[in-house]
Amino acid sequence: MTPLYFDSAATTPLDPDVAAEMLEAMRGLRGNPSSASHCFGQAAAQQVEACRASIAAEFRCEPDEILFTSGATEADNLALLGLARAHAQHGRHLIVSAIEHRAVLACAEQLEREGFEISRAQPDAAGRVQPETIAALIRPDTLLISLIHTNNETGVQQPIAQVAELAAEAGVLLHVDAAQAAGKFEIDLDEVPIDLLTVSAHKLYGPTGSGCLAVRHRRQLRLAPLMFGGEQEYGLRPGTLSAHQIVGLASALHRTAARRAEDLAQVRAVRERFLASLTAALPLVVHADPERCSPYILALSIPGIPSDALRNQLADSLAIASGSACSSGTVEPSHVLRAMGVEGDLLYGAIRVSFDRTHRLSEADEAARRIIAAVARIRALS
Repeated sequence: MTPLYFDSAATTPLDPDVAAEMLEAMRGLRGNPSSASHCFGQAAAQQVEACRASIAAEFRCEPDEILFTSGATEADNLALLGLARAHAQHGRHLIVSAIEHRAVLACAEQLEREGFEISRAQPDAAGRVQPETIAALIRPDTLLISLIHTNNETGVQQPIAQVAELAAEAGVLLHVDAAQAAGKFEIDLDEVPIDLLTVSAHKLYGPTGSGCLAVRHRRQLRLAPLMFGGEQEYGLRPGTLSAHQIVGLASALHRTAARRAEDLAQVRAVRERFLASLTAALPLVVHADPERCSPYILALSIPGIPSDALRNQLADSLAIASGSACSSGTVEPSHVLRAMGVEGDLLYGAIRVSFDRTHRLSEADEAARRIIAAVARIRALS
């Protein structure tokens, strides 16, 4: 039986055209982008800057507002820790949602150890953090709000535009983790006043180990570096830039954005087919409002079926997840679903099935069939 991959929220397959561009860069760019004294370094630096401009054009910001990182986790750390430490004299209170990615929540916990105060905005039962919930938490000393764009466990999309507006009115900075949204959905920083935006290449058919942080008005919005030893990335991210990884990020973002509408239609059809096939045979509880949810991610529970038992049954035939990939090595249930009020068997039975543009309707049918068969085996064993 050929294994099927339905864990695309953890990482998407690398686009072959992106891989080809990366390979060309690896073969052709011999110099260090920081070695400006010779033509090899200059060629590498020019390629990096072309990628920076391409990424900035997608988000409608200035090229020098794009800082390259190793991925979303580093970008989240630089956004929260870098901002809080650089501007502690202006405020020591931050607001994060209770349904953020672990990278953001871990930063919040670290800042608490450093003497900052953190308020955690709770979602409603549908997984959305309402703007009025955040507004009620804003204080005179609030420095930053951090709100995920598209939740990595449920796919629920947050009211970013409304929160950005109230943050701007209150004079509070806004960070948005867009790892599950960039490229797949339009994000216009000219239209929506987001101050810091996290992007990851391997969530949009690019390579792992590559991402960026967009920092609006970077020359005025000072960040404290997390590492030291070089002046790369305006002194905020020392170390030799990996030109081919940056090429992969820029290429993946450009290609994904160019086919955004086509991909959304394809993925939506696959998700609906999968759900129809599964619900025809099993009772399901879907943990999201489909009208406010990315079609790329589906969180559900099958009453009476523990997620660990289901994943064990499917380990060699179907890749799915329980909660987020970063916490899949633990038995702790999803903090996102817990914050939404999900309890008991539904909490411990939650799985995440996630889709990408390579999936076909026939694969959706087969994935559902394998889950149905696995549930039958579990029930027989119990």
